[in-house]
Amino acid sequence: MSKKIKWILVITWMVIIFWFSNQPAAISDEKSKFVIHVFKVLGLNLDSILGDLANFIVRKVGHFTEYLILYVLFFNALLEDFNFKKSLMVSLFIVFVYACSDEIHQIFIPGRTARIRDVIIDTCGGSFAMLVIYLKQKNLLKKKP
Repeated sequence: MSKKIKWILVITWMVIIFWFSNQPAAISDEKSKFVIHVFKVLGLNLDSILGDLANFIVRKVGHFTEYLILYVLFFNALLEDFNFKKSLMVSLFIVFVYACSDEIHQIFIPGRTARIRDVIIDTCGGSFAMLVIYLKQKNLLKKKP
């Protein structure tokens, strides 16, 4: 995949995250309820399993996943110009900074607030992706003769 395409994917994903964050709380909440409904249709009733926490957990898993994907896209793009370890670290730093800016942005959206907890969850998504990539690379290095 070309370097240009990799950066287009990064920017596109950042725009998608911004778009999700730009929605008022009521609209965002409806999306979470829709995800819960989809799971229910598939035979997994999150409301009965998690009770009042279902909506909260779906939203936080969404945060984690959004930023896991952002990390992978950044890492993939940065690997074009940096070595493996620097790409790992710079990608995590960018994910953290973008998560912070996203929370600041939400202050200006009706019904939304900025939460440090969400920055931590977002950064954990990136950290998990970093760990998986690192472990995968480590295992690949061991398999070489």
